[in-house]
Amino acid sequence: MQKQTPEDLNLIIEKIQNYCSYSERCLIDVHAKLSTWNLRENTKEKIIKGLIHDNFISEARYAKSFANGKFKINRWGKNKILYGLRKKQIPDIYIQIALNDIDREEYISTIKEIILTKFTKILQSKEVVKKNQAMKYLYSRGFETSIVSEILNTYE
Repeated sequence: MQKQTPEDLNLIIEKIQNYCSYSERCLIDVHAKLSTWNLRENTKEKIIKGLIHDNFISEARYAKSFANGKFKINRWGKNKILYGLRKKQIPDIYIQIALNDIDREEYISTIKEIILTKFTKILQSKEVVKKNQAMKYLYSRGFETSIVSEILNTYE
């Protein structure tokens, strides 16, 4: 492994700051990116501490951004978002805050939209079959059993 010169280190810091500025990043993402540059562990840790200090990395901000994006764009439910954030090793406190920030009315509205869309795509005429298929689909998207069941029971 070559010794890093201050110029190399400044270039790496600038690159990783640009990487963090382009999109919200979590510690795992930044650590993985730094690992591709064959840096020593203590150098990586110093860079990460500097990024946190300069507010380029924030696990809380990342969790909110992740949850918001996955819900609004990908139409994921809270369970799937929870597992996605845990996979990124985000602390549970930030996960709970991010999930609580999802507007309940918008969440229910999204579930209803998905149900109606699913109902129109299901060719089966039996209501029970439609509900079952919609329920399975919503579970696979990470929506909670209790909420989905409650909403599906309102459809006749």
